[in-house]
Amino acid sequence: MSTPVKVSVIYYSATGTGTEIASTLAAEAEAAGAEVRVRRAPELAPDAAIDSNPAWRANVEATKSIPEATPDDVVWADAVLFGSPTRFGNIASQLKQFIDTLGGQWAQGQLADKVYSGFTSSSTAHGGQESTLLALYNTFHHFGGIVVAPGYTDGAKFADGNPYGTSHVDAQGANKVDDVTRAAAAVQAKRVVTVAKALKAGADA
Repeated sequence: MSTPVKVSVIYYSATGTGTEIASTLAAEAEAAGAEVRVRRAPELAPDAAIDSNPAWRANVEATKSIPEATPDDVVWADAVLFGSPTRFGNIASQLKQFIDTLGGQWAQGQLADKVYSGFTSSSTAHGGQESTLLALYNTFHHFGGIVVAPGYTDGAKFADGNPYGTSHVDAQGANKVDDVTRAAAAVQAKRVVTVAKALKAGADA
């Protein structure tokens, strides 16, 4: 019997939207037969900034039990789903800092030939979601990774409208993660696992 596909969901979330999406992606990947790790990027912001937003502080406290990401979580995985809120059309510094620690693994070729995909959120509609995902995907090309976007491969993707990855508009916390976003995450997770399974089977053959 072949070993299950290994999936890491590595994300940064300030106020909890990314945490919710990461949880959905992990559950859907497990349902598709994968072994899953969920890891959070370390928080870099000072307490003064975190305390200025009650939702930010609440998410920090609520996610303390989620292990912080390490390079091994990327090396271990057959597929990695990276997530970040959009910051001026780009990924958050917390996730970028973690990615920037992977130079040693990259130099050894340990990041190549894996499946990679991304997810994001923003406060406003069209608030940099697509540019954030495309910026993240630049990194995967440097890794020698295989970018697996959900595309419009399922009817659910026409509801959320983002072929690059799962995304959500949270309207400063007013719009909680809903069924549309969860359905999009399910499509993405299943597609990532399916492609990773095929690549793993081919490599094992």
